[in-house]
Amino acid sequence: MIMKKRRIGNSDLQTAPIIFGGNVFGWTIDKAQSFKLLDAFFDVGFNAIDTADSYSRWVDGNKGGESETIIGNWMKDRKNRNKVLLVTKVGSDMGKGKRDISMDYILKAVDKSLERLRTDYIDLYLTHWDDEVTPVEETLAAYARLIEAGKIRWVGASNLSVERLKASLEASKKDGRLPNYEVFEPGYNLYDRRGFEEGVATICRQHGLGVITYYSLASGFLSGKYRGEEDLSKSPRGSNVKKYLNERGKRILRALDEVSKEYNTAPAAVSLNWLSNQPVVTAPIASATKLKHIESFGEAVNLDLSKESMDKLDKASSW
Repeated sequence: MIMKKRRIGNSDLQTAPIIFGGNVFGWTIDKAQSFKLLDAFFDVGFNAIDTADSYSRWVDGNKGGESETIIGNWMKDRKNRNKVLLVTKVGSDMGKGKRDISMDYILKAVDKSLERLRTDYIDLYLTHWDDEVTPVEETLAAYARLIEAGKIRWVGASNLSVERLKASLEASKKDGRLPNYEVFEPGYNLYDRRGFEEGVATICRQHGLGVITYYSLASGFLSGKYRGEEDLSKSPRGSNVKKYLNERGKRILRALDEVSKEYNTAPAAVSLNWLSNQPVVTAPIASATKLKHIESFGEAVNLDLSKESMDKLDKASSW
């Protein structure tokens, strides 16, 4: 399949319409299964992987870096680093009980990520979480040093408040030595709309930021896998889904069922297509634990939802 690539913000990075979410590596799937799914994902024509240094520290016995390690070993084994658009992040709590985006921390953390990823550069490096105390100028100055050293190519942010994202963009504009955030990564999907649409979406639009979304399938809820509390045990991620099992959530599932039936495709494919068709979104990030999930990604890319179908989904998911 030939994938039409999308430019990310004002960078020179080009991504296929869906990005693989690497949070599952070393958590819900092991190394062998991760390799199999990454092979399938790239065989279809996709090219980008999103991960973070903290994935998957929340699993008993893990310390963080497990996802990066699996990705690094896969790229080394397949000898395909030049074909991969690699996104990773810094700033999450890595066991010290706090988030950190200070210069000293970032300069050390990036080397650890590079070592795990078995590469000498990262295409897109994101501020994962804000520590809300480090001056934005200090964080951006750290990235400037890393870009100059060739360790990272472009920078972006995730989970910043409107105020801190604005301050970061203004700092870059004021001091030309500081790199500009070219990408923002929010939690955004057919259910979780309000926070992003009423928050940083306007800033992203005004500044031409690329938007790559996480929780694009609402932890699997928008795949139609979870219909009631009895389904929550189907996956380790089920505990994150309970909050969606309300009347609005059920209304969204009904609309997804109707549209997916009309197009003879999976609800996940419809959900991802709706998201990728939002004007401000560059590409959704989605995780896969089975080959059939990769198949639904391919279906999502090839879907051409009518205005009526988009309107139906918009109405069902309104708040």
